[in-house]
Amino acid sequence: MRAANQHTAATHARHAEHLIQPAEAIIVSDQAFRAELGQHLARLWRYGLLLSRNRHVAEDLVQATCVRALERAGEHLAGARMKQWLLSILHSIWLNGLRPRAVRQTLESVDTDAYATQPHVMTIQVIRRVDALPETQRETIYLAYVEGFSYGDIAEILQVPVSTVMSRLATARLKLAEYPPLQTVPKATEGER
Repeated sequence: MRAANQHTAATHARHAEHLIQPAEAIIVSDQAFRAELGQHLARLWRYGLLLSRNRHVAEDLVQATCVRALERAGEHLAGARMKQWLLSILHSIWLNGLRPRAVRQTLESVDTDAYATQPHVMTIQVIRRVDALPETQRETIYLAYVEGFSYGDIAEILQVPVSTVMSRLATARLKLAEYPPLQTVPKATEGER
């Protein structure tokens, strides 16, 4: 009888270990998920700012994206491309929630003079030209040339066909090519300093 009880106790202990290990794995994976999410906050904010042209709305977009990502953490497969997944969530939130509200309100546009602290005046010129593009072209340009996504990844994020991504990029390039060449700033001579 004593041997049977010891065997039963040992079996229960092994079973309890199996229950504890998955719980520990969930905690570790939750911490890893949150850590990886934190690595993408700046990227999410830049994309939110590009879409909304308003710092406060961009912050709201990032917050809503993080909340939705945490709520749906179980849907994200470990090792999958979190960057694309998060940008897709942000884009969806923008389309379905914040953009209609932002359009109804009068929002301040991005102050491109805020970029004046950057050493290159040409950067400011490029930002102004891209900012003048329609939203769909602007976001596609951003995802392709700033974030470096492939056409397929962009299509997935924006939830459009790859041909639409290609068309938007081609149209945006043509529009940007219509501008005169970028102006360079003459270097100051020794006597002007």
